[in-house]
Amino acid sequence: MFRKIIMFLIGCAFVLGIGRLSFAMNCGGHSEAKAASDTTSKEAINAGNKICPVSGEKIDDGNMDPATYEYQGKIYNFCCAMCIDEFKKDPEKYIEKVEEELKTQAEAE
Repeated sequence: MFRKIIMFLIGCAFVLGIGRLSFAMNCGGHSEAKAASDTTSKEAINAGNKICPVSGEKIDDGNMDPATYEYQGKIYNFCCAMCIDEFKKDPEKYIEKVEEELKTQAEAE
């Protein structure tokens, strides 16, 4: 009986580990998106957003390596590559969110 409980706990730990790894690869593993944006025009201006316009998460949490995407001469910051994919579907919607964030930051300073 004790052996079955131990095996069950090991199995659960394995499943949780695989799930966490999968999430990290989907959301945290965005080196391709970052690399693609690094090769873009040097004339692009960083939008300066510190909150992902898609997920609403803080980008500089320290537990994530932010992704960037250049759109119409501005570089926007995201928490992960999946958010970039969502941004591409309706950029203007998310650009409004970035502009609201930057306006709020300016008013607070």
